[in-house]
This record gives sequence, structure tokens and C-alpha cells, in this order.
Amino acid sequence: MSQTGQIRVALAQINPTVGDLKNNSDLISKHAFDAANAGAVVVVYPEMILTGYPVEDLANRPSFRAASINAINELATRINNEGNGDLTLIVGFLGESEAGKPQNCAAVIHQGAIVATYIKHHLPNYGVFDEYRNFTPGNHSLVIRVCGVDIGIAICEDIWQSGGPVAELAKRNIGLMLVPNGSPFEINKYDARLALVQQRAIEIGAPLAYVNMTGGADDLVFDGDTIVVGSKGEVIARAPQFEEGLMVIDLDVRISSSDPDLIISNPPILKYEKIKTGVARRLGENDEIWQGLVLGLRDYVEKNNFKSVLLGVSGGIDSALVAALAADAIGADRVYGVALPSKYSSEHSLSDAKELASNIGLNYRIIEIAPMVANFIENLRVDGVAEENLQARVRGTTLMALSNQEGHLVLATGNKSELAVGYSTMYGDAVGGFAPIKDLYKTQVWQLAKWRNQLAVLQGEIPPIPVNSINKEPSAELRPDQKDSDSLPDYKVLDQILTIYIDQDGGRPAALAAGFDADLVDKVVRLVDRAEYKRRQYPPGTKISSRAFGKDRRLPITSHWNES
Repeated sequence: MSQTGQIRVALAQINPTVGDLKNNSDLISKHAFDAANAGAVVVVYPEMILTGYPVEDLANRPSFRAASINAINELATRINNEGNGDLTLIVGFLGESEAGKPQNCAAVIHQGAIVATYIKHHLPNYGVFDEYRNFTPGNHSLVIRVCGVDIGIAICEDIWQSGGPVAELAKRNIGLMLVPNGSPFEINKYDARLALVQQRAIEIGAPLAYVNMTGGADDLVFDGDTIVVGSKGEVIARAPQFEEGLMVIDLDVRISSSDPDLIISNPPILKYEKIKTGVARRLGENDEIWQGLVLGLRDYVEKNNFKSVLLGVSGGIDSALVAALAADAIGADRVYGVALPSKYSSEHSLSDAKELASNIGLNYRIIEIAPMVANFIENLRVDGVAEENLQARVRGTTLMALSNQEGHLVLATGNKSELAVGYSTMYGDAVGGFAPIKDLYKTQVWQLAKWRNQLAVLQGEIPPIPVNSINKEPSAELRPDQKDSDSLPDYKVLDQILTIYIDQDGGRPAALAAGFDADLVDKVVRLVDRAEYKRRQYPPGTKISSRAFGKDRRLPITSHWNES
């Protein structure tokens, strides 16, 4: 019968910044101190934590690869000099093959040296990970012995694939498996992660610790959700979503009798009083979407050194939701709202915008665009749709001018439904540096707005979003009595068709099979396919779905394919 013992492991769920090798090193060092002070013998960091993640085409720059390799060696020396050399650290970094190709690596650091390196084997070629198409796959498995426990290491997608490293580790009688990850947030993705981690732990017959980063990186947001399961798949510990922290856990493991690739320490494991760990409460769907959008926006603002954000507030639901997100992300005092009424703007547009500003406490001003629009019309002699779009473009120009003058980041307020069917004006409402709700369908916008107001009531606060902004019929107000429904199907119906066509890649037949009218489906499909050129020019925004525009879904602009 296998001898069993105990090992204390620290799992660092932290937030790096892409390319910031110095500050990322400081972050790694801080958590090494915390792990050592907690009595851990091993500390595991997320995938490519030293460089930040994802590095995209920075991976192809020899200078960046060289800097990463230099930084990981300096880090090993630093950890030892700081008195934490007895710790074994698993640190993700960007390496390089002998052929000069980038490699996704995990360094094993002990006593001031990199004593082993694991190279990611399975390299995805989809979605946000296309940037690693040139990475060189490496060794299939790596087993290190720490305090008598044989520990297997694999990086992220290596455990999503059948065979390969997991199959090899299953044969090697390991006592524990550690998996550094850079896994972006998607709605309800944590269920798939848990099922996978449980399956792999059962396959290898040992506990498995899945460590994920948190924080925003351009249009991605990472939710943490670090998980530890036992050899039978039972959940031992789980970290909160979207929060930084160090999870320290005591695990009952077998003291292995396999043949490790490297022996770091071999004394028997001492028994000590276990640290109490728990399973964090899982967020509800609205809560996790909100937290993801808030963190994505906050890190985009902070990591890119913007002092404040600016947006047009129309009294409508989209701009109201973006304003509330921004206030939660960076504080209302750093949010600047501008009402930009034209001659077609209704009285409730201004009153609702003013109420929003009052509820949230953001900076608010009104700039009349009617005189500017009139000058354009007089000089350009435009009317009809061209006049409508001109109003949107004057608003966009005004916001960008204020951005240049005052240093704000302009937030675009368009949603996924509008982007899908091209219901936006290039260089008008599509201007900006970041689009917080571009991956939210209109029905999700309403859903989140109601949820955020309910949350405020529960917390004894003023609901941020005016009830009238939620209840009134959507309108761009670019002509008299205009309504979105003049040009588009009801959003509840539209979003169902879009979900089939975009998120599920169902195509026209799937939409028809779901019972939707053929003429309506053809109209929606045609609008979506013709709007690709607009989507390519839209600002980045936080991805929360599996099929976000710009990251996961890209159609040719020039195409004669017709679904109907």
C-alpha cells in the first residue's frame, strides 16, 4: 500500500500586466514571501505570469523573448537572495527553442536556479490563442519530487487534450498535479473547467491544483477561479472569481515511488495542523458578467494610464449601463458624461441623462450639437440618412475633441445586437477607445440594468439607472419619432436569431428549424454579413461570450456567399 503524507502548496491567483517584466517580477516576489511565511513548500503561478498574458505577436520578437529569458533568470537569483530559496516556484514565462521559435514555458525555480523547464505541449489554434501558432511544442511530461512527493506539471490546454502529458503522468504514479493557466472568462465557463479538472484528477489518481490568473488584458478578462480537487474528483478548495489572492492549502498525497525527472527534496513529509480552506461562493450569472465587465474596463483604464473616461449620455439604456459600469470600475469622480442633444432629441432624453448623472454622481455637461449640424448641412447639402448619420458623426467628433483636449478615454456605448446588424454610424456612435458592452446583446443590457438597480436597493443605495431609461422604447433620435423598431425586429426576437447565427454558428437552416420566419431570418442574416466592415473598425471591448466580435468571429468583408 502506498505511503501517504502531507504537503503545503500555495496557489497565486494574481493579475499581471503584459510586457511589464519588472512589476510582474515584483508581484511574483511578493507572493513568494507570502507563501514562505505561510509555510508552503511549493508556490504555483499562472501561465506566462512573468510576461503577462496573452503576449500575442510580442512572442515573435527576439528582443522580447530575450528579455523574458533574462528576467526569469534574474527572478531565480532574486528569490534566493531575498531568503526564499528553499521554496520551489513554478513560474510561467516566454522561452525560446534552439531554432529560435517562441515557447510557452514554466520554470521550476529552487535555490537561486532554474532547475527544470516544462514546455507547453498542446498549442491551441483557435480563438484568442491564434498568436501561439508558431510556438514550439515541448516535453510531454515533467515530474519533480518535492518533500518526497512526485509532482507532475502541465500548462493549461495540455489538460484539455486526451493523451499527451496527462496520459503520461497517469502512468507515472505521481502524488500531485499542478496546472498553471491563462484561461479567459466566458459566461458559465467555470462549470466546464471544474468537470475537466475532476476528470483529469480521477485519471491520474491524485489531487490536482488548477491555478488561473485574474485581471484584464485588452479585450480579455481573466476570472481566476483557481480550483483544487482530490484524487476522486472531490472539490477541496476554490478561490473567489475576479479577485487577487494567495490560496494556501494542505493536501493529503501519496509519497510516490516513481522515477521523477528531478529530485528537489526527499525527506519525509511532516504532519502538521492543516490550514482550513473553503470553497468560495460561485457568482450568479448577472453578478459574474458585471464583475467581468467592471474588471475588464478598470484594467484597460489603469494599465493604459488613462486618468478618466468620457461618454455621450443620451438618456438611453446603453449609455446608462456603460456609465454605471464605469463608475463601479474607476469611481464616479473619474467619469465624464456629455449630453449632446440635437433638434430631434426629446425632453426625456435630457431629463433621463441628468437623472443618471445625479444618481451616479458623475461629471455632467450639455453641449448642443444643432448649430454644428446646421453648418454641416448648409455646406454639404445633405438630407435623409446622410443627415441622420451626420448628427451621430458630429457627436463623435465632439467627444473625440474633448478627449484630445482633456485627456479622457472615450467609451463607445454600442451593444452586440447593434454591432451584429450594423446599426451604428462609423465615426459617429462607433468612435472611442474602448467599448465595454460590445459583447452584450440588447436583451442582456436590459437584464443587467435591472439587476444592477436591484443590487443598489439591497445595499441601501440609489439605483444608478433611471427607470425610464430601462422602460422606454429604444431610439437613436436622428429623425422625428424614430424608433429602433422602425429598422430592426423586436430585440427579444432579434437576439434569439443572432444567438443561433453568431454564438452557435447555426446558419440559416438552424434559425429556420427554431421556428423563425424565413423572410425575417434572411433579413437578419443579410444585415449581419454586410456589417463586417463596420465591426472591424469598432473599438475593442471586454469579451464575455465564446463568440465575441473581433476575437472569435471574423468573416471576410468581400464575399459573395449568401446564406439564403
